[in-house]
Amino acid sequence: MDFLLGDEDEERPGRRPRGSRSQQRRSRKRRKRQRRKGAAASVFAVLVILLILAGVGYFGYTWVRDVVTVKDFSGPGTGEVVVQIEEGATASDVAVDLEKQGVVASARAFVNAIGEAGKGASLQPGQYKLRKGMSAAAAVELLDPKNRIRDDLTFQEGLRLSKIYEQLAKATGKSVNEFKKAAKGDIGLPKYANKQLEGFAFPATYEINDKMSASEILTAMVDRFTQTANKVDLEKQAEAIGYSPRDVMIVASIVQAESGSQDDMPKVARVIYNRLQRNPPMLLQMDSTTMYGLNKYDIAATEAETKSTSRYNTYQHQGLPPGPISNPGDHAIEAALHPADGDWLWFVTTDPKKGITKFTDKESEFWQLRDEFNRNYG
Repeated sequence: MDFLLGDEDEERPGRRPRGSRSQQRRSRKRRKRQRRKGAAASVFAVLVILLILAGVGYFGYTWVRDVVTVKDFSGPGTGEVVVQIEEGATASDVAVDLEKQGVVASARAFVNAIGEAGKGASLQPGQYKLRKGMSAAAAVELLDPKNRIRDDLTFQEGLRLSKIYEQLAKATGKSVNEFKKAAKGDIGLPKYANKQLEGFAFPATYEINDKMSASEILTAMVDRFTQTANKVDLEKQAEAIGYSPRDVMIVASIVQAESGSQDDMPKVARVIYNRLQRNPPMLLQMDSTTMYGLNKYDIAATEAETKSTSRYNTYQHQGLPPGPISNPGDHAIEAALHPADGDWLWFVTTDPKKGITKFTDKESEFWQLRDEFNRNYG
């Protein structure tokens, strides 16, 4: 710039001025105007730079503020939202879902809140009731496991699969046919089940909610059976007594149906094995298997019923029936794997109301016990 660097036409000592005085004056005035314009341009440039820096600073501050200050609602929220936490879901997974459903203002707010509460590892799968527009801290409190929506359904030992389907249909609003169809799919049955669920829908208490499919519910029941099978070492123990795991489960289902009490189970199992192992083998002649084949419920088969053609009629067919006749619990399975020691070939529940069962190895005593049963049962 001229006013800083000087002008070539500036008079210097010893230099002779050029032109007339009037021309010199005009030249000086022109240089002064140029210097004023240059100074004004420099000031304008500085102002532009300052404005740019201010803009960058403002937007940078806004960005930092948005990152540091997380969006969050205040208060308990309104309405009701049912939130499902899936098995294996992380706090981040839940946070994203809560934001999508409008429960919390941002996923980051929830992640921060659950981290501050130290509950990141306490999230458990299930359904929870929350509200829309609630603070992240309030949402964390409601996701406590004790607040899970629970619909417990208990199945007693020895139920037939048909009865389990009926209970499931009533509890879930799904149809029996939906469960029958699901049972034919991949629900985790062991190979020795031969793709048949009867005998492997383990009796226990299950948490069931309306978002679970029929397949998921049945899979949970089979998984529960698998846990018990692993606990009792079913496959290895079955091999040790000379039977397949499937045969043991058939025996267990009969034990469950025929026993008057838990204490009788190992003895009932022994009677079954004693009959199977006789040479020649004896017919099992179990009323429970015969009634199952007829789709009836009674503790004693009539003479006509013992003549049915069903493969489950062990009065007519040698050996075990083709499959389990009920869904036994762990005590019946243990009894089938570890039968009591004894030579019994017969047993009779002489007093069904009191659950009294008597055992004998003599046929003459059996008929006496049978008469006792008839008197008590009427």
